[in-house]
Amino acid sequence: MAAADQETHASPVRPRSYQDESYQRGFLGAVEGLQKDGILQDVVLEVEGRRFPCHRLVMAAASPYFRAMFTSDMAESRQKTVVLQGLDADMFEEILSYIYSGTLHVSLDRVQPLYQAADLLQLDYVRDTCSSYMAMNVERSTCVDLYKIAEVFMVDVILNRCLQYICQHFVEVSSSEEFCSLSVDQLTKIISQDKLEVKEETRVWEAVVRWVQHSRVDRLQHLPSILSHIRFNLLTSDDTAAILEHPLVRENHGSFGAIRNVVQTRNPNLKPRLGMTTEMVLLSNIETMEDELLFMNPQEGQYITSTEDIPDGTLVTVTRDNDIYGLVYGRGEESGQFSMCKYNHADNVWEGADMSSVARFKREYSGMFTHMEELLLEVDGILYYHAADLGEVSALVRMKKYDQRMDQWQECSQLLLDGQWDNSTAVSCGPYLYFLTNSAMYRYDPSQDCWCKRTPPNFRCHDDHDDRWVIAAAVGPEIFCTNFHFTKTKVYDTESDCWQELQSWTNPGYLAISHLPSFFILDNQLHIFLQTYDDYKQGPLYDYKVYVYDRSADAWRDLKATLPNVKKDYHTRVPVCPVARIYVPYLKGAQKHITCYGFKPC
Repeated sequence: MAAADQETHASPVRPRSYQDESYQRGFLGAVEGLQKDGILQDVVLEVEGRRFPCHRLVMAAASPYFRAMFTSDMAESRQKTVVLQGLDADMFEEILSYIYSGTLHVSLDRVQPLYQAADLLQLDYVRDTCSSYMAMNVERSTCVDLYKIAEVFMVDVILNRCLQYICQHFVEVSSSEEFCSLSVDQLTKIISQDKLEVKEETRVWEAVVRWVQHSRVDRLQHLPSILSHIRFNLLTSDDTAAILEHPLVRENHGSFGAIRNVVQTRNPNLKPRLGMTTEMVLLSNIETMEDELLFMNPQEGQYITSTEDIPDGTLVTVTRDNDIYGLVYGRGEESGQFSMCKYNHADNVWEGADMSSVARFKREYSGMFTHMEELLLEVDGILYYHAADLGEVSALVRMKKYDQRMDQWQECSQLLLDGQWDNSTAVSCGPYLYFLTNSAMYRYDPSQDCWCKRTPPNFRCHDDHDDRWVIAAAVGPEIFCTNFHFTKTKVYDTESDCWQELQSWTNPGYLAISHLPSFFILDNQLHIFLQTYDDYKQGPLYDYKVYVYDRSADAWRDLKATLPNVKKDYHTRVPVCPVARIYVPYLKGAQKHITCYGFKPC
């Protein structure tokens, strides 16, 4: 081929863009140098009598506030000196330093006026940096002041963080001088929270007394409205009588009748505070003629059995609001029909979930598959029914979500897999649902209603069919998995899509696992519940063991759980034991058979 032809067919030379990072840094440094040397300044900004010469171009480029001021028909666009109102001179000096250097200095004593100035001047970076700084420094000495700042500027992330901290440390915070500086609206918002970590409601009353007495003359008039947020239904009659006899109540002659009415009404619908409840695992006993539920907390040594009226096989889940839902499979004339029930904590009974007949739906089963695995899960307050049809040549995952606003179940995207599948499970983690088997894993995104493939755990299957089972539970951003015999345990990082192998159970003797193990999350720690047997041991056939996983040491610790009756066949209704916060007096006060066991009083 001729040289001319070769040149004709050569690849064209494409243009490229080059970025000079040293120029970008140098340009900002040069602008800062002009400011320090007082060169080319064309406007003076005056704040609280102090004069700050600067450059219109730089100020307009940095702040939408100054851009609008200097590029509009406003009088300030033509003035040599512009007086700025509503700003602190020291804070403006700090902001001016940031505009010319890119460096911002934040401290607790300056963060409020700095945020206020940034909010006025529409400097998003400064405002966001102040918000992040406040969020990182919420503690006992700062939470009340930061709470008040966040409310003034309506910064929800700081408001929620402070409210969370105050609720978690209410007894300590309510004893502080800062707590007494709250407004009546701020006080009532705090004491209205379900998440207060208090053991007795009298602690809330004592906090109210301290707040009123801090400025008795001005605040006594608010006592009737404040008392409506005290949960008198959780107080003993002696505690209630003591409140009515308190000097603050007796001396408030004008409002005494209203106060007495509030106290004696005792709204029964007010929930127990978070600190009054105990995290408990829900297990069932399937060998009794009457269904029995075991509430247990092996760390506290508490085991409470209660007869119940929910059919065996019901799919149970506990929501982030501590609501316990059950998806009941109909019998007799309603065979094949699902309906929802809800656990009534106060009366210890299962009731209709306040959903219409539209909320019922019929189980879909093709008959082409070997078995079906069903779960009830929650993601961001939405309930999902998950059903996996597993067979020898393929698997089909069906899902429905319950739309509370429309009071109906809606279809979600299906997942069809080729190949032979023996078992599966699903777990919610963060904003997603994960479906996994020993050799496959998929993630469902509710916001997009779609599935995507993820890295599978890849448990090696042995000859024993039981070893193909995979059990999973989520703790924070991680998903933990194990097999039937608890001989292989892995953890999945949802952010990096990677698996890591962990330590598994060290068999303490000649024990064998008789039932599928179950994970549960108690006190934000991973636990596993095992039913074991020992052919060489005399006595009860089964033994129950509970282990807690120490993440830092990568080790399982035996909690030496003592279930009330090892002759009973306890199990969970789902592969992951549901855990709920239970107000024990509700169980004891219910009109059902209640038996308490354990080392600590119920």
